[in-house]
Amino acid sequence: MQPTTSVSSPLFQKNLSEWKIDDDGMGQYRLFLLLAAAFLLLNGVSAARPAVLIGAWRPIENVSDLQVHEIGKFTVTKHNKKATASLKFQSVVSGETQVVTSTNYRMVIAAADGGASNKYEAVV
Repeated sequence: MQPTTSVSSPLFQKNLSEWKIDDDGMGQYRLFLLLAAAFLLLNGVSAARPAVLIGAWRPIENVSDLQVHEIGKFTVTKHNKKATASLKFQSVVSGETQVVTSTNYRMVIAAADGGASNKYEAVV
């Protein structure tokens, strides 16, 4: 049986050989362009979200968070043991986090030294 070379619709009479893509490499080039455009479009959609860069310092959004409070308290306790000091933790004023193999914290901590309240910077 011979393959059909024309469409038998009365509204659309076209020889199928005219629709054949010449093997000049343009078909592959068009496919490549289509795939590249789809990739760029999808990559642009994901790029709309802010990326977390490894090693970049990012502000702590809620310094009143219980975990942030505990890390600040831990920092003052460790400092007191190492420096034989008697600081009393009050609060975390501000801070940043850095994601590396673990999470580092850089904080400004309010602590009382005797009767005076001061601010201290700590990196944990």
